[in-house]
Amino acid sequence: MTRIGAVSYLNTKPLIHGLRDRLGPSDSLTLNLPSRLATQLQAGELDVALIPSVEYFQGDRYQIVSDAAIGCRGPVWSVRLVSRVPVKKIRRLALDEGSRTSAALVRVLLWQMYGVRPQTTLLSMEQSPESADADAVLVIGDRAMHPERGVYSEIWDLGDRWCRHTETPFVFAMWVARPGVETSELQQLLAECRDEGCANLESIAAEHAAAHGLTNEDLHRYFAENLHFHLGPAERSGLQLFQQGCLELGLLRQRSGGLPTQRLSADG
Repeated sequence: MTRIGAVSYLNTKPLIHGLRDRLGPSDSLTLNLPSRLATQLQAGELDVALIPSVEYFQGDRYQIVSDAAIGCRGPVWSVRLVSRVPVKKIRRLALDEGSRTSAALVRVLLWQMYGVRPQTTLLSMEQSPESADADAVLVIGDRAMHPERGVYSEIWDLGDRWCRHTETPFVFAMWVARPGVETSELQQLLAECRDEGCANLESIAAEHAAAHGLTNEDLHRYFAENLHFHLGPAERSGLQLFQQGCLELGLLRQRSGGLPTQRLSADG
């Protein structure tokens, strides 16, 4: 029996395409928020989970179990910093409560690019970015895709900013197992689901676009052009740099063993 958890967000749909049908009769698949999945994995309530990269850094002896991941190699569209003032003048930053990884990413970029360490506050899921009492706001997901025009002095696509700043891809989430879990069969299964999902992006987009206020074409373009679903050597280099940036700002506790650097084989 393997207990698997996956993020319930739109960007995971190609990765988990057909996953439930491929699992054995005693296996289970749970969809939940990223922070809850990380808590469940840490508590031993899940064996394997698709968790944000910053949560992987916090884990104890976690192992990456597949070369299937959620990342970008340029503009990601769904993660943005919107600022009422020039970015170098940001003093108060509202962080979307939906993502700890993006919250860490924006702080690392502001520090490394401009030496800025703003005071932070949370933006709730019910609160509009325009109502935030802050110079700038981190927004993710649907509301990041179509920010209010004419309201902000600067709008950053954080995927684009990271890739240009570091010359590496950015990894938002990957499949991770807690210590002691046997994952040899699961590695291939997760890669096969990713490959099948990537081969069916048009139908996946058609199934989910309307519910998120997007056209089929927009969502297909998001899957095909903005997201990258493979974890290779370049992505691992990006993870290393992100981990170092988080540690520099004190956003993580030091993890024993560091980040694995070996190249994943074709089966994970």
